[in-house]
Amino acid sequence: MTTNNKDLISVIQSEFTKLSKGQKIIAQYILSNYDKAAFMTAAKLGETVGVSESTVVRFANAIGYDGYPDLQKSLQELIKTKLTTVQRVEMSNEYSSDFTILKKVLKSDIDNIKGTLDEIDPQSFENVINKMVSAKKIYIVGLRSSATIGEYLGFYLNFILDNVVLVNYGISDVFEQILKVDSKDLVIGISFPRYSKRTFELLKYAKEQGASVVAITDSKLAPISTIAEEILITRSNMASFVDSLVAPFSVANALIVSVGMRKKADIKDSFDKLEKIWKEYRIYDDK
Repeated sequence: MTTNNKDLISVIQSEFTKLSKGQKIIAQYILSNYDKAAFMTAAKLGETVGVSESTVVRFANAIGYDGYPDLQKSLQELIKTKLTTVQRVEMSNEYSSDFTILKKVLKSDIDNIKGTLDEIDPQSFENVINKMVSAKKIYIVGLRSSATIGEYLGFYLNFILDNVVLVNYGISDVFEQILKVDSKDLVIGISFPRYSKRTFELLKYAKEQGASVVAITDSKLAPISTIAEEILITRSNMASFVDSLVAPFSVANALIVSVGMRKKADIKDSFDKLEKIWKEYRIYDDK
């Protein structure tokens, strides 16, 4: 494939005059309805616009793709960043009942976990753990919807380590919270569509200060991937207007458990103390 989702629209526009009559019909439909086309088979797209399936395949080749599946993948990547929330809601009209929604969402989450397991690089994962246990300080940057993953990761890492800083919106500006980052520190950035511009800016600043940068995101084309030393590709394909964060939470779990196994002795001491505190102050309703 010679094209990626970032320039797909501009490529279609620039190649338009060179396309056949049937291919131009496809191009016009995609430019106006890329959110719908992204989930159509080649046969369905052809039927919708009134051309043959083979014409759809030739169209994909004509604009630089190895085949229709590659073009469809780029379309699906494109809608992650281009669709507004309103457009995502409109895509949800296909759900006929509450139970249909339940099955659709759960299946989507299962597919995201399976896809993550297939795509994540084992060596990158190990490299990230090594960085986490050796860093002077770990900054976790997750803003907007990714804040929940960042808070979860930071909450449990704080039981294991004493050098974790969660960067989020509060009384102080996020840049003030990461101001003293340096070359001995690690910054873990968490970003999923629609990508937070501020997350990218924070990681860029950290990189400029010499810090190691790790990205937990859904694609190598994601903005923070361009400045990260290690990328943990984690699927978050949407079932509707809400992005799935199940796979990112699973990856966060794996990071916590892996670091915990490296720090077994520390964990035991910490939790022994915590159990005494929880019991003394009746934190939990244990009967």
